[in-house]
Amino acid sequence: MSQSSTPPAHGHYFVPAASNYSTFLSAGIFLLALGFIFKLNGVPAGTWSMLLGTALILYVIFGWFGEVISENVRGIYTAWEDRSYRIGMVWFIFSEVMFFACFFGVLYYIRRIALPELGGYEQSLTPYAGFSGAWPTSGPLGEAFTPMAAWGIPALNTLLLLMSGATLTWAHWGLIKNKRSQLVWGLALTIILGSTFMGFQAYEYAHAYSELGLTLGAGVYGATFFILTGFHGLHVTLGTIMLIVMWGRSLKGHFSEHNHFAFEAVAWYWHFVDVVWLIVFVFIYWV
Repeated sequence: MSQSSTPPAHGHYFVPAASNYSTFLSAGIFLLALGFIFKLNGVPAGTWSMLLGTALILYVIFGWFGEVISENVRGIYTAWEDRSYRIGMVWFIFSEVMFFACFFGVLYYIRRIALPELGGYEQSLTPYAGFSGAWPTSGPLGEAFTPMAAWGIPALNTLLLLMSGATLTWAHWGLIKNKRSQLVWGLALTIILGSTFMGFQAYEYAHAYSELGLTLGAGVYGATFFILTGFHGLHVTLGTIMLIVMWGRSLKGHFSEHNHFAFEAVAWYWHFVDVVWLIVFVFIYWV
């Protein structure tokens, strides 16, 4: 079904009917967390609890999101809902900014405050003899490692994400100009680029563990490296899944040049992920 009109400017705010999805989602998250705790403590039921929790979460995602999509396609939403969704997405991305800001703040503290202080003590006053405090380091007690070079896979991944931002913008232009083939192909290219990024990152992790000694045991550098790149990789994975949903909806003709906030929201998220990667590349790999 095609959406060809702008959301109505007037009317009452849509209030959906009561739903059990929130209850199922809470139960799924609880069972997933409980199963993980059981698994860590060797309880056999942990695996089954995690599987059941995951199944409930997937059921809610497909069912609840499907209802929202159906409501939008039927033209139930007005400009009121559109505005509230935009505000909600802005606050969500702001929360993501603060999430990554915490980790970049930790990296700043380590590199600019903690390491110079530890390395600046006189050798007679420090328990870590010979520790210089130079970056990159595993810290005074961490395992030896080789830092990840910036101009190999990390630079290639940077190019891939920059290209994906361009292809997504190209797809958006196609949507605004009502060129469906440009929209579909632009999204397809963006999905391919995002998936390739994740493939290279998986290879990078295997290379780091097997050949560089760069593991989570490599002290402060290993911890910050895997936390920042790992959380960013998770965001790329989620963004790619959302792009696949947008691609499928585009094939069904769900968007119009005037009514496509779902597409815009995913585009905002993807461009945010691109910007975060540029910061990660500079401060983790380059300097």
